[in-house]
Amino acid sequence: MTKADIVEKVYEKIGFSKKEASELVEMVFDTMKDVLQDGEKIKISGFGNFVVRTKNERVGRNPQTGEQIKISARKVLTFRPSQVLKAMLNGEEFSHLQDDDDDDEE
Repeated sequence: MTKADIVEKVYEKIGFSKKEASELVEMVFDTMKDVLQDGEKIKISGFGNFVVRTKNERVGRNPQTGEQIKISARKVLTFRPSQVLKAMLNGEEFSHLQDDDDDDEE
């Protein structure tokens, strides 16, 4: 699914014009980017958590030559699906599940 597909779904379900639906989707994604860039976590109940983690500098190997290389420190984005989403994907009953993703933070 692409961003254009999401805009189309918003357009169909809510009845905004395509331009308004596009602006809404863009605003949501821009807000998410800003929050993540600030290092904050995004929790979408019933969907999952987006978390920015910091990876330290480490030594790795070039798989072709076996030569050791230094992998620089960086930030990575991780997504952890909620129990509800996992259950839905596996065709399981999910109405009894609570969205307690805060309990399993790293």
